[in-house]
Amino acid sequence: MNLVNLESVSHAYGPKPLLTDVSLGVAAGERIGVVGRNGGGKTTLLSVIAGQVRPHGGRVTHTRGLRVGFLSQQDELDPGIPVRELVLGGRAEHEWAGDQAVREILASLIGDLDLDAKAGDLSGGERRRAALARLLIDEHDLIMLDEPTNHLDIEAIAWLAGHLAARKSALVVVTHDRWFLDAVSTRTWEVVDGRIERYEGGYAAYVLAKAERARIAQAAEERRQNLMRKEIAWLRRGPPARTSKPKFRIEAAQALIADEPPPRESVELVKFATARLGKTVYDLEDVTLHAGGPGSGPLVLDRITWQFGPGDRIGLIGVNGSGKSSVLRLLAGTVSPDSGRVVRGRTVRLAHLSQELAELDPARRVLETVEEIRKYIQVGKKEWSASQLLERLGFKGDAQWKVVGDLSGGERRRLQLLRLLMDDPNVLLLDEPTNDLDIETLNELEDLLDGWPGTLLLVSHDRYFLERVTDRSVALLGDGRLSLLPGGVDEYLERRAAGSAVTARLGSAAPSVPDRPGAGQPAPRSQSGAGAELQRQSEPTGLSAKEERELRKELNRLERQLDKLGDQESRLHTAMAEAASDYARLGSLDAELRDLLGQKDAIEAEWLEVADRLGD
Repeated sequence: MNLVNLESVSHAYGPKPLLTDVSLGVAAGERIGVVGRNGGGKTTLLSVIAGQVRPHGGRVTHTRGLRVGFLSQQDELDPGIPVRELVLGGRAEHEWAGDQAVREILASLIGDLDLDAKAGDLSGGERRRAALARLLIDEHDLIMLDEPTNHLDIEAIAWLAGHLAARKSALVVVTHDRWFLDAVSTRTWEVVDGRIERYEGGYAAYVLAKAERARIAQAAEERRQNLMRKEIAWLRRGPPARTSKPKFRIEAAQALIADEPPPRESVELVKFATARLGKTVYDLEDVTLHAGGPGSGPLVLDRITWQFGPGDRIGLIGVNGSGKSSVLRLLAGTVSPDSGRVVRGRTVRLAHLSQELAELDPARRVLETVEEIRKYIQVGKKEWSASQLLERLGFKGDAQWKVVGDLSGGERRRLQLLRLLMDDPNVLLLDEPTNDLDIETLNELEDLLDGWPGTLLLVSHDRYFLERVTDRSVALLGDGRLSLLPGGVDEYLERRAAGSAVTARLGSAAPSVPDRPGAGQPAPRSQSGAGAELQRQSEPTGLSAKEERELRKELNRLERQLDKLGDQESRLHTAMAEAASDYARLGSLDAELRDLLGQKDAIEAEWLEVADRLGD
């Protein structure tokens, strides 16, 4: 049974149609994820379904007594009421305190807030979490969420996904968080050119189904193009012949040509060349750091020695307020450590994307902000102007002359990324780069970073993006250490749930012996970059500080070799599978694999020897 039905619904803002003759329904218990480009009509679709916006055409019907819970992107809260009243309404304390489900919602979303604080004193993120908690506490037949993961950390996003999947309510959610989509949705709607394309399954199933549709469409288009070429050739075989052609065939061929679709509009990111990095990128030596300055605010790092090497791609994870942005600012040189020192390599060309984007002058024009970095750039054999690149990034025509202060969050993000990359950096510090980016732009950014050979440190609540573009994960767990996470985000969530931040020893430069390849487990992709010492050992090794640094650099070198050999091994296995019927080729590949495994065994033995000297 459908809870909501849309019949031939159309809606537009100004001259731009957002929904065109849309007919669909939301059934009881369905969980639907909505995707599409920014500005394409996703929020409008939610508002129409919820009954908050009356469409210009068509009809929307709700079942009688339908209870709809709607979380918009703009939280309009009375600033004078306390959090307790905002979230819990008139519920007596004994009523909600005895309800386990309510206690879990409060603990997971607003456990750090004072229930007596006024709503007007909360930050934007805190107001957002309070509004979400209020919605989830109530019972609804249909829950509609517009970007619910904004301002939530990875831990809260994982909890929210599990909570929504366990509820019996129907769900329609707009989000750019692809992991979240996969976790909660059983169907996917794509809003594109005023239409709603429907797919079964979550994000992964949607991508596969869309790729298959594209393959079929491409095959049909190739057949169509072949027919078009034949028809054009037939039409052009001289005036005498043309006059003798049946009129219906001429009209059909002309219609075919006239129906030629325009090139697809898409955001395209250009891969920029990077400057060469030396052996040293960043060395943190016995660094202590507080979030609010020396001795002020939460302790972020406590006497940490950390080596950040060339080619490292590290994701930094932690709850909101744990100090992730402070670590990036430390590396960027905008804050100083309480004690210890930060050594920066001579060849480092740094680009730091902050959350605030304060470095963009709101009074300048879009084109001017790019041209002040560089007016032209050579990409391959072609020279591109700043204007051409902006156009390819979605800033077309007059949009290049918009004032930066008038841009949306997503537009500002794209503009800043372009500015940073045009400056030819070899080290990127990215603080929540996915904020306000739609999925198509996220895919393009991932593709850019996939082929970018520099060093990357990423802070992001977008789990899909984090796991896609980084090779290793480390966490700030509140104990002053940087803890290595061989199991990635899953391990982080497990350790947070188990409260094992103090006892776990995975934050050292190398994991314990059983975690190395050849000791019963595969080589984890999430190991520390280049043998970095992520936390100081509690037990003395008898080595001087200089000897310990040298040994850790050696671990760095050996782990890089193991990573390269692991990649080669994977490629050989793939090649052997493809050559299954070519026995000569298979024998050659097998010999190559045996030789590679011999090299790997030797390096692993050397690694174990160095790790033993360090006491790891």
